[in-house]
Amino acid sequence: MVKVVYLGHSCFRLELDDYVVILDPYAPGSVPGYSDLKEEADMVLSSHEHADHHGIGSVALRKGKTFSGQVVSLDTWHDEQKGAQRGPNKIHIIAYDGLRLAHLGDLGCDLTEKEIEALKGVDVLMIPVGGFFTIDAAAAKKIARQLDSLVTIPMHYKGTGFGYDVIGRLGDYTRLCQDVKEYGSELAITKEMEKQTAVLKAVYRL
Repeated sequence: MVKVVYLGHSCFRLELDDYVVILDPYAPGSVPGYSDLKEEADMVLSSHEHADHHGIGSVALRKGKTFSGQVVSLDTWHDEQKGAQRGPNKIHIIAYDGLRLAHLGDLGCDLTEKEIEALKGVDVLMIPVGGFFTIDAAAAKKIARQLDSLVTIPMHYKGTGFGYDVIGRLGDYTRLCQDVKEYGSELAITKEMEKQTAVLKAVYRL
């Protein structure tokens, strides 16, 4: 079974049967409105080294399990000036049990044709929507259309009592979508799911 759990900000836990991957863990105190992460995993992936995405010390790594899937990374940028403002960004694509899940990290620019080709049709797309540090809601919606994912999960946005003041709210993105479904903190993924924009509640919100 493949399950996506939203921990908060841009951090997710992927439960791939009994193998756990943590994506973009935030460091303690790095994101307003979130409590400190306390997680265990078999693998940790980080899109870049900023504290709100590279708190790898907050995840206890387990040893002994071999991942039967595949991880592919794409090198992109954290801004529209090829990293001149905020540096590089890495997209991760995780393939497991016939499903592909993509985490765009702090993507801050349009995707190239080659990147679109590599990502097109992923089953799950975790995409930043808040703007300022990343692409904004309109740019995120454009990319979501290009990639045509089964499930699109917005991340890296501000809400009441959490997130950075300078970034946009979740509603700025969801108002652009006609297929929004709201869940708790987790979502089981299957090929038979209805195409949708899935809003998950963060586990670590204060």
